[in-house]
Amino acid sequence: MRTPRRAARIAVLDDRGAVFLFRYDNEEVGVHWAMPGGGLEPGETPEAGARRELREETGWTDVAPGPLLCTWEHDYTRAGVPVRQWEQIHLARLPRGARPEPVGDLSAAHAEDGILRWHWWTPAELAVCAEPLWPPQLPALLRPFHDGTGGEVPVPAHLGYVPNDPRHGRARG
Repeated sequence: MRTPRRAARIAVLDDRGAVFLFRYDNEEVGVHWAMPGGGLEPGETPEAGARRELREETGWTDVAPGPLLCTWEHDYTRAGVPVRQWEQIHLARLPRGARPEPVGDLSAAHAEDGILRWHWWTPAELAVCAEPLWPPQLPALLRPFHDGTGGEVPVPAHLGYVPNDPRHGRARG
């Protein structure tokens, strides 16, 4: 039985359509790339949670979640507890020429969350990424925004439950 968990993430895009991702390592799913974000606190809205998580994981305080990009459900193990996570992913676009690096001492937060490193992924890099992406449909979801001129997000994508790829991750015995 998996514990239900609500979460929010934020797809931060620069003016050329590059997306900021963290490389995570998780005991169940292994190494993968995902946007900043995490579990919601009691009573917290997804937008507020995405903003809080972005601040905690990057030190950025001036990036606000915009329109809803997608929702999805997936399984993973968090602190030894198997969870079924339901996520909302919001879009945020940075001003022209902005591509910040994380600021402040984030090492404890990154260690706790299994964050190994970060990278601004260009559209070309994202299209050929050999490691798993969360959600796996991320390149297609971001395609309308790759040139930095994408309009408002169309109707948000609802991906439903996406099982982990058995070729990735670790079997635990």
